[in-house]
Order: sequence, then C-alpha cells, then structure tokens
Amino acid sequence: MSHRTLPQPPRRTTRRTGAPPPATAAVTSAPPAADQLLSATAPLSAEGPLPEAGEPLPAEGPPPAAEPLSVWPGSTAPLGHDDLAVGGVPLTEVADHFGTPAYVLDEAEVRHRCRAYLRAFPGADVFYAAKAFLCRAMVHWVREEGLGLDVCSAGELELAVAGGFPPARIVLHGNAKSPADLRAALRLGVGRIVIDSTSEIARLAATVPAGSRQKVLIRVVPGIAAGGHAKIRTGTDDQKFGLSLADGSAQHAITRVLSQPRLELVGLHCHLGSQITTVKPYLAAVRRLIGLLARIREQHGITLPELDLGGGHGVAYRPGEPTLDLASLGDRLRAELTSGCATAGLPVPRLAIEPGRAIAGPAGVVLYRVLSVKRTGAHTFVAVDGGMSDNPRPALYGVRYAPRLIGRRTSAAPEPVTVVGRHCEAGDVLAADVRLPGDIRPGDLLAVPVAGAYHLSMASGYNLVGRPPVIAVAEGHARLLVRRESLADIQERDIGL
Repeated sequence: MSHRTLPQPPRRTTRRTGAPPPATAAVTSAPPAADQLLSATAPLSAEGPLPEAGEPLPAEGPPPAAEPLSVWPGSTAPLGHDDLAVGGVPLTEVADHFGTPAYVLDEAEVRHRCRAYLRAFPGADVFYAAKAFLCRAMVHWVREEGLGLDVCSAGELELAVAGGFPPARIVLHGNAKSPADLRAALRLGVGRIVIDSTSEIARLAATVPAGSRQKVLIRVVPGIAAGGHAKIRTGTDDQKFGLSLADGSAQHAITRVLSQPRLELVGLHCHLGSQITTVKPYLAAVRRLIGLLARIREQHGITLPELDLGGGHGVAYRPGEPTLDLASLGDRLRAELTSGCATAGLPVPRLAIEPGRAIAGPAGVVLYRVLSVKRTGAHTFVAVDGGMSDNPRPALYGVRYAPRLIGRRTSAAPEPVTVVGRHCEAGDVLAADVRLPGDIRPGDLLAVPVAGAYHLSMASGYNLVGRPPVIAVAEGHARLLVRRESLADIQERDIGL
C-alpha cells in the first residue's frame, strides 16, 4: 500500500458549513482560501473596550454550523459501506495494512494550512511550532511551504537540522533550557533564542563563542488570561513561562541583556496560551507590548525591530465548536500594530507568529479498533486498542473528541457511550458521552479527527504498549512516516541487571 495508487474520491470542498458534495463531484486540488480553511466565525467587531489584565475575555461571534465532516481534513470524502477516504485513501485500507492504533496525516491539509498562514500574514515570519508534531517529513513540508520552525529542545533542533532545515530560520524556546540545548543552538547557528528567565542571560552569554553575537528575544508575560483551559494559559503571572511586565521582571531582563556584548536583543516575544478562539487577547497583547517598546526606546535609546506574538490559535475538535478566525486575526493584528506604533512614534516591527496545532491538528486522524463493549447499568463503555498512552489530552485538559464508526453500514440508532482506552487507569477516557450506533461491537473501526497535534508528541510508554505509527496520505498514496514502536524497541532500551 505504501506505493499503491488508489481510486481518487472527490475532494470535499465545503469546509465548515453545508453538506459534502455528492460522490460524483469533480476532484479539485486548489487550496482553499485562508478564511475558508481556518475561519469558523463571522468577521469580528473591533468595537468595544478590551478587558483589563487577568480579566476573562468574552467569546466572539456565534459558533459555526455543525456540519458532520467540518472538523475532518479537507480531502475527506464518504465512500460506500460508510467508509471515509482521506487524501484519496480509504481509512479502512489504512487500518488493514498498517494496523491500529494508527495516526493518519493528510499532507495536502498541512500544506494548505501553511499557505493560509502566509496569505493571512503577508510580510510576517510564520514559524511552525514543532512541539505540536515533528518528524522528518513534517520538517520537509514546512520548509517547502516557506515557514520557519520553532523548537523547544536540542532533540527537536537536531531532528530539524538533520532533515535539512536551515538553522537561521529556527527559533529556540524553553523555560528551562539545558546546557546541552544552548550548546546545540549555538553550534548549529539558530536564528533566535527566546530568553525566558534572568538566570538564563548570563549562562547563555557565557556560552556564546568569543567574537560572535547571538540574537535573542525576551519572552514577556503581559498579564492577559486567554486559552481553552487553565493548564494551557501562559499569559498571566501565575505560571512558569516568561518575564512579568507587571512586576518589572521583563524590564530588568532587557537591561541585563543590553549589558551583554555577546547577546543582541532584537525583539520581544509573547505567547498567551493555547486554544484561543477570539482575536481580542492578541490585540490586548499588542497594545501592552507596544507600550514596552516605547519605554525601551525612552530608557535605552534603541528601537527593537521584531515582535513575536507566539501561537495558540484555537481549532474545533467537534462539529459546532468555535475556531480562531485566521483572516480576521491577520487583518486586525496588522491594523492594531500599525495604529499603535504610529501613536507611539515607533516604526512598525516585523511580526512573527508560531502556529502549531492550527497547522497539524486538523490534518490528522487516529484509527482505533474496538476491543470490547461493556454495558454497566446506564453506562456503555466502548474500549479500543489505544488510549491515554497515544492521546493523554482528554485526561490532562478534558478535551472532547468526536469519534466516528467507519467501514460498516448500520441502521442502528445512535446511543450515548464512553470510548475508553486499554490502559490500567480509570482516567483513561478518550471520549465521554458521545453518540455511536447502538450495535457497536468488537472489531469495529473508529476514526477520530483532529488528531495531528499533541498526540504522538505527548505519547508515553504507559503499560509498555508502544507508540502508534504515522502514515501520510496524499493523492491516493499512503506511506509510512514513523513506524510503530515495537516490543523489541522497548526491550532494547532496558539494559538489564
């Protein structure tokens, strides 16, 4: 199957509303427009005051229409016997050939989303956040589409550079970078290092070779609460990342960096959190960072040329959930930055953003085989051959997914069930209170969309089950990107007594 050409189903052209086209529709390979690709709400109003620091931010606009395939990759097409094809490849054939659990990644969807960001942010630097998902193929796709790369460790950095990614287009993050991380970054020549604490300044400066300078950004905490869950909000002072604007830590770090001849401060960095579905938090951050840029000019006589606003752009995991309107975000950020800098008498800095989940997440699907169905009182538990070792996010953040039965036609009415994993843990729940056909049974195949980000990258060795493979699909071809972790792999790491 890895080199087999399969019949091409039609590409689904409706992205977030309406029904999929009939099976006889013509295939289109043109990438959807940016607002079709990631937009799920009406254009947002710029009117009204922004909340103060730490104040919850209201939702913007109504949720999108709940089209059944709205959260699936754009190439998803229905086939006979209630099968689905992604990238022109039937998902049942992927499961039969590669086994389950298995991650399926739509290469065209990844590329479309990269292009959508470049269209929405012309003239800006778009860095793909590698922590969402990284492999050599992803490195290749991101580079070909013209994006930079944001990494968090020497491991991610080394993989990217080994895959041919130019180090000058890489930004290194991390709240606690190890000496090995910093040495690798300097040895390979990364473009930017984001300073996250004052203790890191002297350590980094001492590591930079004599006669050279390393470009750095200061990560600023602007005091803005935004994000889909408390554990993924990073714009407030009560979490581990960055340097506070409110208590003066950011200003102190800026002064210290400017005193280091081997460090070149080129800009500010800010990351508010993850799964943000409104534009207002980013506008608030821009206003506060412009204020800091103005103070830096007044106090130090320098104008910083770069402003990195991080990522955290929210996506829908289930039909009807809101996502961040990418086109609106790009337009309103540029307008806010331009007007704010004009008021402050500053030149407009070069903007950078760091999307990860919004590029990889909706491009992925995970396949599971049902192992057992247990009815206990009012509850029905559908156990599958994966679980929290390949997707810990429901247990960590309470994320809710929309699994779908594929490969078998049924007239049974949907019933509420809880899809659970195979692990020896009561919290191993993949999807609580979802509706699946009442005749769901062992051997059935379930597919879960929006599985391209923070699944494999957060996968564990719990119960020594082994991590699933990653299969890329494109134009009727399926090929293995990352092989399944075997029992032999696990045993080889254990050197014995």
